[in-house]
Amino acid sequence: MNYWLMKSEPDTFSIDDLKRKKQEAWDGVRNYQARNFMRDGMRPGDKVFFYHSNCAVPGIVGIAKVATEAYPDPSQFDPKSKYFDPGSTRDNPRWMLVDVKFVKKLERTISLKELQADPALDGMVLLRKGSRLSVQPVEARHWKHIIGLE
Repeated sequence: MNYWLMKSEPDTFSIDDLKRKKQEAWDGVRNYQARNFMRDGMRPGDKVFFYHSNCAVPGIVGIAKVATEAYPDPSQFDPKSKYFDPGSTRDNPRWMLVDVKFVKKLERTISLKELQADPALDGMVLLRKGSRLSVQPVEARHWKHIIGLE
């Protein structure tokens, strides 16, 4: 099993949205490294921290799990979508996604500031200077420690 962190702006798609929908395609990722994590690394059943970004208190707000193998992101083919990619074709898609399934909303936000102040999380991708990936791996030791903070 692998562990991941996926970021979303809560005014775009929040943990409450995922709770209401139960399962959702994680579309619109347009970073090759993040795409590669979904395409090459994620497997159904992998656990995911749901992270709210670009908000008053950024942090981990819930847990989800990967529900599907990666498949082509349909938004890349839709000229009306803000994620349209004219260089991508159905025969050779550039962008992939996975569906994520709601597991639970945390009782409290584990804030970025709290995570940054915790020496047990040294080396966590999220906390590296300049790390802005919307999809990133989480080491098992970091996952276990953060679960214990809830």
